Amino acid sequence: MSVAMELSVGQVAERSGVAVSALHFYEAKGLIHSVRTAGNQRRYSRDTLRRIAVIRVAQRVGMPLATIREALDTLPDSRVPTRADWTRLSAAWKDELEQRIAHLTLMRDTLDQCIGCGCLSLDRCRLANPEDALGDQGSGAQRWATALKQSRGRRGATRPRE
Repeated sequence: MSVAMELSVGQVAERSGVAVSALHFYEAKGLIHSVRTAGNQRRYSRDTLRRIAVIRVAQRVGMPLATIREALDTLPDSRVPTRADWTRLSAAWKDELEQRIAHLTLMRDTLDQCIGCGCLSLDRCRLANPEDALGDQGSGAQRWATALKQSRGRRGATRPRE
């Protein structure tokens, strides 16, 4: 990377509107890359600005960082992502976004029926227990019962303490 094409972490933060700490986080997660100077300062190529823009848009629509990293890994390191690159990346995310929209719509439309009891086996709970999947295991708090059994198994206990 030539010196004219390099940006300091401060320059990238200023131009992208992202905090320096976020840039360090993105780099630690493998979303962006830098090189180090002889003085151990980070330097970023100019295409990093476009990559950060892609990251921020993807985060806004709820894409997990691992999914974003997988998509960015398909881009060449030597150039700025293009409109065609973005079209390809966003097309790959459409199915996942449609599923999220359907889930959020269901949540919005059924939230007023939720009583927050925690049993998760109500036949009407379409949020935490769609189609009462846990109801087949019996009544009550099936997830709690399973966790308790697993906990007892680890401790070797046969009955609860009194």
